[in-house]
Order: sequence, then C-alpha cells, then structure tokens
Amino acid sequence: MHDPVPRLPSLLEAVLSVGTDLELRATLQHIVDAAAELTEARYAALDMTDPGRDGLTGIRTAERPEQPQPPESSESPKPPELPELPELVVPIHVDDEVFGDLRLAGKRDGPFTDEDEQLVRVLATQAGIAIGNARLYETARQRERWIEGAAAVTTALLSGESAADALMTVAERARRLAEASAGVILQPTEDGGMEIVTASTLDDPGDIVGVVIEPGSPVLEQLLGGEPVFIDDMATDPRMTTRVRHRFGPSMMLPLQAGGRLLGTLALPRRRGGRPYTAVERLLATQFASQAALALVHAEAQHSRERLAVYEDRDRIARDLHDLVVQRLFATGMMLESTQRRSAGTGDTDKDVHAMLGRAVDELQSTVQEVRTAIFALQQPPADAPTTFRGKVLREAAGAGAVLGFQPSTRFTGAVENRLAEPVAGRLLTALRRALTAASQRAGVSRVEITVDVTAPLPDGRAGVRLTVFDDGEAGNGHAEGGGSEGGGAEGGAGTTVTWQSPL
Repeated sequence: MHDPVPRLPSLLEAVLSVGTDLELRATLQHIVDAAAELTEARYAALDMTDPGRDGLTGIRTAERPEQPQPPESSESPKPPELPELPELVVPIHVDDEVFGDLRLAGKRDGPFTDEDEQLVRVLATQAGIAIGNARLYETARQRERWIEGAAAVTTALLSGESAADALMTVAERARRLAEASAGVILQPTEDGGMEIVTASTLDDPGDIVGVVIEPGSPVLEQLLGGEPVFIDDMATDPRMTTRVRHRFGPSMMLPLQAGGRLLGTLALPRRRGGRPYTAVERLLATQFASQAALALVHAEAQHSRERLAVYEDRDRIARDLHDLVVQRLFATGMMLESTQRRSAGTGDTDKDVHAMLGRAVDELQSTVQEVRTAIFALQQPPADAPTTFRGKVLREAAGAGAVLGFQPSTRFTGAVENRLAEPVAGRLLTALRRALTAASQRAGVSRVEITVDVTAPLPDGRAGVRLTVFDDGEAGNGHAEGGGSEGGGAEGGAGTTVTWQSPL
C-alpha cells in the first residue's frame, strides 16, 4: 500500500482545482481531470443520473484503452467475451441526491487500491459542493439573462412598434435567450387551428410562416387551453403533424396569455439532436412568455390610447373648422352675393364690380368645399382603408400626390354618399385613377383639381354625376368615359381638363 502522506499535496491541489470555475461544464471537467490525475487512471468519466436537468451529456477524459483481443480459434463459433478492465466507481452527491458516478479505469501501475478509493471519495465530496455552487451560479446567470430579455422586450414594445414588429421582437429575443434554432409565434385561426404568423430563424423563415396546426391536434387543445407543451423531439413526437416538424428536436410551446386572453403561442424549437431543455430553462421561458404577453397587451392598449388621442384632436380641429371657419366663409359669401345683386345692371363700372364680386363668391364657395373636404379627411382613421366614397376619392388623390410631389385639391358638390352608389361609383373611381395617371405623366404640372358633382344634370336632363380633373400642365387631349366629354384645354388653352359623366 502506498503511503498516503506523499499524495496529500496532490489531493489538496485536486480539491482546490474543482472549485476554481463557476461554470458547470468547466467544473465537471475539472472534477474528471483531477480524479484521473490523482489515481493515475488512463480513463475517467462522469456519468450523470439525470443529464436533462443540466442539459449536459457525460464528461470524459481520454478514450477508454482497448481491451486485449482473445486468441483466434476456428473451433468456436463465437469469440469469448472480452474481459472488462477493473473500474473504480464513486458516486457524487449534490444536496442529498446522486448527481452521477465518477468512473475510473486503466490504472497505469496496477489495480485501484483502497487508498485510491478514499482519495476519490474525498474529491467526490468536494465535487458535490462545487457542482452545487456551479448550479446556483448557472441558474442565477440564466435568470438574469431572461429577466433582462423580458425587460428589453417590454421597452421595445412600449416604444411604439407596430403589431407585426412587436411579435417579431418577442420571437427574436426568445430565440436568442433559449439558444433555439427558431423563435415562432402562432395565432389562432378562424377554423380553430393555429397558424405561424412570425418566425425568427438563422435560416430563411419563408417556409415556416404560414404553417398551420390543424384543429383536433392534442397539442393544439393544450395550447388553446393556455397550457405549455414541452416536446423532447418534434421529429418523432406523434402529436406533431406540421410539415416542418422533421427539422427540429427539443421544443417548448408556451401560451402568450394575459388577463385570461390568449394572444397566441411562442414556440422555441431546437435543431434535431440538440440538447434538451432543462427544468430551469422551461420555467424561465414560461415566465418570459407571460411577461411578453402582458407587454403585448399594454402596448396594444397604449397604441389604442394614442389613436384615441389623435382622433379626439382631429374631432376638435374639425369642430373648430366647421363652427368657425365654414360659418364665417358662408356668411361672407352671402354678404357678397347680396352686394352683387344690388350692383347688377347699374353701368359699365358697376358691371366690372359685379364680375369681381362674382369671382369672389366663386372663390369662397370653392374654399368652403375645400374646408369641408379637410374636415372629412380629419374624421377618417389614419391607417384604416376607407369605406366611404369620399374616403376612396381622397385615397386616390393621396396616392397621386405621392407621385406628383404635391397634394391635388378635391371638391365635392351635392350629397355624394347618398346619391352615388355602385356600380357608378366604381366606374367613376376607375376614370379618376386614369385621369390622375395621365396628369402625373404630363410635363409642367404644378396644380391638380378634382371635382365630383352629383347635382350636374346630363344633356338629356337626367340626373347624373360629373367628374372633372384639371391640371395646369402642357395641354393634351381630354379623355372621357360614360355619358360624355368636355375634354381639351382650359383657361385659354393652358392646362388639361378631363371630364367624365354618367347617369346616377
């Protein structure tokens, strides 16, 4: 038997080495290397009782030495079994639980001794303490990363991102925190299934977005019920039916739920063969999903409040314009009309005054129409598709303005919403679109005027609608559809006027 005293310095060095690193994998490697060096074993390994808990596989040093080969024999149909190398196996306990077995084999100068076992047991005791500390450190570090990630997501969502950007922020951040192959957001469909609407991947996500989990899936029932689903291997799990399941292995599917409202599901799959998610990772990811769902709800509420504030401010501006500006313009127009009537028929000079007053009245009427159009535009939701005819005309004008570089003026005469219906409205919008396109292609255009008049009768006396589009560019040929045309030049040949008419 060896004298244990000369080996005490090596034992102390080994005991100290296993506690030099707080990272779990590095700690385990120190334990294995120290045990091999302490016992002069050519082979050492640490086989964990529950590898999935820490997301690690076995830790080893060198490969196991080859077994001696038995002599060849032609008489025996089966070769004899190979003899096993003598092993020294010492369990490692962490908090009264068996963490794993430290296995040593291939001692250089003979079999393992009782002294070797005693030394390894001392090392195993210190290793249990070091592993416990490394676990605490790793858990604290993971928790810190997930908390920081949740805070970053909350800050980003409350900074005014759109709904699509908000979902991508959640998917991207969760994918990085979980070290997953993809971060995926699914939302319920009308037929009771779930569809992938957002995907953050290291590869092209195009073939993932749009994938649907069909109704009736056991996984879907859990998700719609607000329960998380943890999958060991998506490729082989019979519950998974999507066409992309073969690409992934371990996965977490976490409900995005806040206040009893299910917003969707956050899925975090890893590649096939990837390490399984630990219990700590599952817990932290579930908490992250709850925090992200709450942030999504708050962001949605904040956007709603902001939109409401905009609408209220627009309503106030519209009321001010209507109550003050329109009334004053209308009153001024009535006074001018009265003056015009009194000055009619009193001589050449008065005729000039009469003409000037007539032009002033026309300008005021045009201004009233412009202000009313502005009031209507203020009352429209800024991001919603228009549903009224006025809104559709304004949308076409805005689209042309982006090409022209300025906003065309728009004027409506008569109750266009009440008197103008499909299919006439559709044909009018088509004619308007063509006229605006033609105007944007002419040179020298700096002003475009759009007029929709539902009080203009047709030449045969029937009630009709007239669309007039005037631009001050180089004169061209007027284009007309429907009931007639008044195309051609205006203002002495300067500019182009396109007129479209149709019965109501």
